Amino acid sequence: MRTFRILLADDHPIFRLGLCSLLGSHSGWEICGQAADGREAVEKCKQLKPDLLIFDIGMPELNGVDAARRILRDNPRQTILVLTEVASEQAIRDCLQAGVRGWVYKSDNTVELTAAVESLQRHRSTFSSRVCDLILDGYLLGQRLGPVTLIAPRLSLREREVVQLVGEGKTSKEIAIILGVSLKTAETHRSNILMKLNLHSTVELVLYAIQNDIVSVAHFPTVVPYAPHNGNSREQVAV
Repeated sequence: MRTFRILLADDHPIFRLGLCSLLGSHSGWEICGQAADGREAVEKCKQLKPDLLIFDIGMPELNGVDAARRILRDNPRQTILVLTEVASEQAIRDCLQAGVRGWVYKSDNTVELTAAVESLQRHRSTFSSRVCDLILDGYLLGQRLGPVTLIAPRLSLREREVVQLVGEGKTSKEIAIILGVSLKTAETHRSNILMKLNLHSTVELVLYAIQNDIVSVAHFPTVVPYAPHNGNSREQVAV
């Protein structure tokens, strides 16, 4: 019987280690690789061609939703299982629309996780009951409220990448290096995004990224008090 190859993507090394131990001990399953962010997950999916990709939604550099869109755009047959703490109805809907076939929460027990992997191995979709409840609640709420007439501008995959990197505190120069584009192109993306979203500052763009689950608060630069030696200033800096 052929080994079922699994690629793990999560930005927490200890969590990945635990997953490797749990899933790697299952007969017939093999952990063929690991990734620490969404961008690395996309590249390793291309290189390793796993039977299953398991990843978190809230990953740095490229979040799970956009990583899934990119992976499934290039390979619609790739099987993906989301394993996350994120409980956003919009993120769930976006993943389903992209073609994700499984969703389990990190707070679920290990039996549910292994059962989900087994279902996907048999080419059956699998979703936590909490996901089904969230989608149903959202559907019923939409039925009560009626159709929404205001539609937010749709960003391209590249624009969402830029928004996430800005939200994580990256400068235009750093964004240009990460995306492999010129500084001018990176700055043009930022300007076009602000214009498309009718925003007027980087702060507003960061808030947009957080509110729309493009960037996880866990990856937002932490602001801490900065006290110089004379002790007179209360200035704050991001680290």
